[in-house]
Amino acid sequence: MKFQRTLIAASVLALGVTGSALAQEKTLRLLTWADYAPASVIAQFEKETGYKVELTLSNNEEMISKLRATAGAGFDLAQPSQDRITGPQQEFRIYKPMDLSKLKTELFIPSMLAATQKNTTLSGKVYGLPHIWGTDGLVVNTSLTQMADYPDLCRADVKGKTAVRLKRPTLLAFAFASGKDPFALYNNPKAYSALMDEVGKTMIACKSNIKFYWDNKDQLLNGMRTGEIVGAMMWDTGGWKLNSEKAEIQFIAPKSGAMGWIDTFAIPAKGKNDAAAYAWINFNMRPDIAAKVASSAGNFTASKGADQLMDAKLKSQFASSFSEAALANIKWYPAVPAGIEEIEGRVLDRIKAAP
Repeated sequence: MKFQRTLIAASVLALGVTGSALAQEKTLRLLTWADYAPASVIAQFEKETGYKVELTLSNNEEMISKLRATAGAGFDLAQPSQDRITGPQQEFRIYKPMDLSKLKTELFIPSMLAATQKNTTLSGKVYGLPHIWGTDGLVVNTSLTQMADYPDLCRADVKGKTAVRLKRPTLLAFAFASGKDPFALYNNPKAYSALMDEVGKTMIACKSNIKFYWDNKDQLLNGMRTGEIVGAMMWDTGGWKLNSEKAEIQFIAPKSGAMGWIDTFAIPAKGKNDAAAYAWINFNMRPDIAAKVASSAGNFTASKGADQLMDAKLKSQFASSFSEAALANIKWYPAVPAGIEEIEGRVLDRIKAAP
């Protein structure tokens, strides 16, 4: 009897383990940003694929912290920004390489796919794929002035009527506008420091043009609404929001290139359901699904053709701001090497302290 009870107990335990394994095989543990996985999209994915989605909302810092603490375990798919992949991977080994053969790469906008693959490649292996993206560029009240590139914010005729952030994206934008490629100097601190010093001088000379250095989006939006500000370096969706209120306010991709960020798909090193992860990626890149996610997130996705399925007004705004050439000219943020932000911080401090 004792042997029988032991055998039965072992059988029950084995069934429990098997059931747990099967449940795990049908679950996608997703670590992502708010609004990137709307309920309607999750429901459709679960219905079409049979997978169940376990959703954890996070941000870049928390994602890296969670994955670092577990050496890349606990999740099957994460969505860090592309400049937060190769650095943490080199230091903590928290991701696994992408198997491109399992992806429907034809669903991606080619320029974004190429840029993200380049910026997330380490030792010849790709660790990230593009999903949600956005840019900083120029927002201009075209009834009051015309602008084509960042230095136009410093023209004499708009003195006291422009705004920028006193942050690294502004330094990088003005560096590109000067004809230089700051990202190409990331691995040459001396040359990068010299370039930032030059940009700092430009920004100090421009200081009298700046009505305020904005750090609050409502401050900037209200300044544009009232005409107090006629031009600013600003994010795209903010510009489109203002354009919906006043047609003369437009988001413009600068001649030297808008500054672009991309939140990616990345597979944690100890994820247990790669099949579900790839299924979610391919599902999200379908134009019909990507359009739903974009509407939820308030930003566009890297899905080819999704923009044509979105709200007609937003689609028109996007097309007006981004030609194919402007899309190809976006300056996507690469991984930031150690020491770069310290160089920028010193320059920003000098600009702030200048009269």
